[in-house]
Amino acid sequence: MGKFSLNEFINKTQQDDNENEYFELETERVLEVNLNGEVWSKMGAMISYIGDIKFERERVLEHGLGKMFKKALTGEGTQLMKAKGKGRLYLADQGKKITVFDLKDESICVNGNDLLAFEPSIDWDIHLMRKMAGVMSGGLFNVTLQGRGKVAITTHFEPLTLLVKPGETVYTDPHATVAWSGNLAPEFKTDISFRTFIGRGSGESIQMAFSGEGFVIIQPFEEVYVSKDS
Repeated sequence: MGKFSLNEFINKTQQDDNENEYFELETERVLEVNLNGEVWSKMGAMISYIGDIKFERERVLEHGLGKMFKKALTGEGTQLMKAKGKGRLYLADQGKKITVFDLKDESICVNGNDLLAFEPSIDWDIHLMRKMAGVMSGGLFNVTLQGRGKVAITTHFEPLTLLVKPGETVYTDPHATVAWSGNLAPEFKTDISFRTFIGRGSGESIQMAFSGEGFVIIQPFEEVYVSKDS
């Protein structure tokens, strides 16, 4: 960042107390939640808070039996915590860039590892990508969020949005795929010829295929997930 006196550095990097949005980007990698009630966030994402805020780990039956069984079945690593109270909460995830969406009776599917926070007014569910179970390790599930409210996701570096148009299938690397519009149902494609050509398995030999009309958000980084049992 260069050389600064202490006062110059503080003035340049201090929080902005004038911002009052519920989800506010303090920097492109730090999310401020102006909390007056509760919010759900990824476990371990809290880096600081000011005010009277309590934290609760997601309880086994917090979101019903259905989601509990799905999480057990998938080995899903997106454990949630609930922050309750009044104050300013700061969230981050390994220095990744944060994007905030304001859903207005819309839906979006997010890779489980890339979900940072969402309002309790948002409905969500976990979906297992069963067709590739046993072929890839980790990253086989996504979280569908829908309704009205704020949702924050994370990406490594700048995200790129690809438009999916009728008759034009978009293929992506599963480890670089962050999110997609809720109406899309991706399929998996195994490129046997490419894998045979290079003489070994590779990430590029397994692709996600999006058909229909919507969008796909990708990142310029292949994030490999480690399952709990590995």
